[in-house]
Amino acid sequence: MSESTVTLARDDGSHPVSVDVDLGEGGRLAQITVDDQPLLIDDADSRGKPSHWGAFPQAPWTNRIRNGRFRLFGVDHQLDTNHVDQPATGSPEQHHAIHGTVYARPWTMHSCSATTVTATCPIDTRLGWPYPGTATHRVTLAADAVHCELSVAFDGAPDPPAMPAEIGWHPWFVKPERLDFDPVAMYAKDDTDMFVGELIEPTAGPWDDCFVCVEPITLHYDRPSVSAVTITSDCDHWIVYDKPEQATCVEPQSGPPDAVTIRPRLITPDQPLRRTLRIGW
Repeated sequence: MSESTVTLARDDGSHPVSVDVDLGEGGRLAQITVDDQPLLIDDADSRGKPSHWGAFPQAPWTNRIRNGRFRLFGVDHQLDTNHVDQPATGSPEQHHAIHGTVYARPWTMHSCSATTVTATCPIDTRLGWPYPGTATHRVTLAADAVHCELSVAFDGAPDPPAMPAEIGWHPWFVKPERLDFDPVAMYAKDDTDMFVGELIEPTAGPWDDCFVCVEPITLHYDRPSVSAVTITSDCDHWIVYDKPEQATCVEPQSGPPDAVTIRPRLITPDQPLRRTLRIGW
């Protein structure tokens, strides 16, 4: 556990629960522990890769921006790319800007109690992002769940008058026996395995896909304690990535990957974007 980690804990008599929030590593949930059972991946090998452990907030975009490029208000923008995909089709490798600007950066704590911590992180010119803003993450531990609220605010104006934004979380859960969810649709991919705007019928897994889903997703485990973990959010887009042997990612997001091109959402200084996440047991 790092010096930047804040531990929230409670024991209401039925079972002890705790959540470690690592402010130095993207303001992420480093671990959730229920009855001594860890719910997230946080081993030493994974911790060497900022995008491969815990449950980290994503802002001001989620997943990938294709080739780091987008156009808005008549201006072409080129972000630095920090991720390489090798499509299964044999197409040339693809370089994208992934997960936003805050997931691997230190956050600043603004308030903390035994069961709640609130932290912020500036959205600045990291990766060449052209709009100033602030991300805020509030984590509250209850007896039966962790509640998170994530928001992003645009600190600029009047030119440009708004900025594009999507937010969400990227949890790496310990591998379940199975998961239950009822998606409405899923996003199609092109021959580079990158998401496009077309919605199609959900296919059978294993998945590395983006779904439209408005119902909670439940992970089921064959163990005596914490046999089910349910993820609930007011996000209506979910990435489900269950191909790894050791983990399954269930990622609630406010919009699809490459949303700044597929379906831009604009926020203004007086209209921040907020979403919530509940991880319950």
